[in-house]
Amino acid sequence: MEYTHRYRAHPPSEVAAELKRHIDIHRQAYNYTRYEYENLPDDTNTIGSAYKHHKRLKPWKDEFPVFGEVHSKALQRTVTRFYDNLSNLKDKKDAGYNVGWLKWKSPREFQSMTYSQSGFKLKNTSGQTPTLWLSKIGDIPIRYHRPLPDDAVIKEVTVKHEPTGEWFVSFALDVDEEHLPEKPPVNTLNPDDCVGVDLGILNYTHTSDGLSIGNLDVEAEYERLRKAQRSLSRREQGSENWEKQRQNVASIKRRIRRKVLDFQHKLTTWLVTEYDAVFVEDLDVKRMLEGSQNAKNKQDAAWRQFITLLEYKADLHGCHVRQVNPENTTKMCSECGVKTDKPLWVREHSCPSCGFELDRDWNAALNVLERGLKQLGLGQSEIQRLLETGAAVDTTHRESVSASTVVESGTPTRKQGSPDLKEAAVAAE
Repeated sequence: MEYTHRYRAHPPSEVAAELKRHIDIHRQAYNYTRYEYENLPDDTNTIGSAYKHHKRLKPWKDEFPVFGEVHSKALQRTVTRFYDNLSNLKDKKDAGYNVGWLKWKSPREFQSMTYSQSGFKLKNTSGQTPTLWLSKIGDIPIRYHRPLPDDAVIKEVTVKHEPTGEWFVSFALDVDEEHLPEKPPVNTLNPDDCVGVDLGILNYTHTSDGLSIGNLDVEAEYERLRKAQRSLSRREQGSENWEKQRQNVASIKRRIRRKVLDFQHKLTTWLVTEYDAVFVEDLDVKRMLEGSQNAKNKQDAAWRQFITLLEYKADLHGCHVRQVNPENTTKMCSECGVKTDKPLWVREHSCPSCGFELDRDWNAALNVLERGLKQLGLGQSEIQRLLETGAAVDTTHRESVSASTVVESGTPTRKQGSPDLKEAAVAAE
């Protein structure tokens, strides 16, 4: 399994200048790869794939000595980066999206480089000044706030210069699956240990257990961002004051992004550790944003990022995560299956066929749970199991928790000896 650890870097001024120079050389290599891909004939047998194009690197260095000033493996990785982008573009085109062509990278658009396989070494991690050594650059002090797993192998190292002026180092790790927690066998799963999650707008999530979690309040940060952007628009582009204000805007955006990511990390970690299986809708977020009156709210929710976090944490914590077809999860009655159209402002589900009444999002979460269980081949859904045993869905057992409770405690559930959920939510607000 592959995943990433990210650390803040604090390169000295001369090392930072060298990093910027190397990154710009890699930017030129990326653009030159694009140029050759468009202009070299196919019969040269040196274009069409990253592996073939790597053969062009020696002639590059003979013609342009500047390409010999960077590490050879890092230069190969930059060529591969172009072909990775090309492959992603093709995948989107095959999926029906209207795509253009890869653009030339300006200095502002190309702010990272990757060392692959060799040319790097993590040193002094048990001392006071952990450093990352990069070939042809030198030592870069990093804030080693969490150790790498003992059984992890560093496959790649990426150095990135953020728009805020900060430097970050990311380690792509490869961990043997033998060292990861085993997922419970599908045929032994208990529906009580599985959960369906409906992603919404008024509430961030609603689970099939009746727990709703509110949206993260970042309106104050967005107001600061609007003021900062207006101030930036009044400054002369390229001036010193403009550059300072641009970094201020980038800092506010970074704060918003980090708050959302922190909230999602805590929520997804709780889900994969609390349940043996988590089911969520397979949302096509890009198409949902196109022509939507709620596009900003949907974009702020970062649903695709939430689902991605769920999937990779499932392997780390031994949990099954499945995406299910989202079609009609809101319209369909979770008890009898009859579909009923309802506008967005109607927040309660009331079935005209069987009379079943429930919160709109809770009903959708139960449908997600049913489809997830069927996808795993468990046969009957939670609703069917309850009906067969003569029980009914407990529509009175509903809990609502604010997002701030998740951020502060790391979990939306009440632990033994902790205050009541409602009291915790009020205190957090």
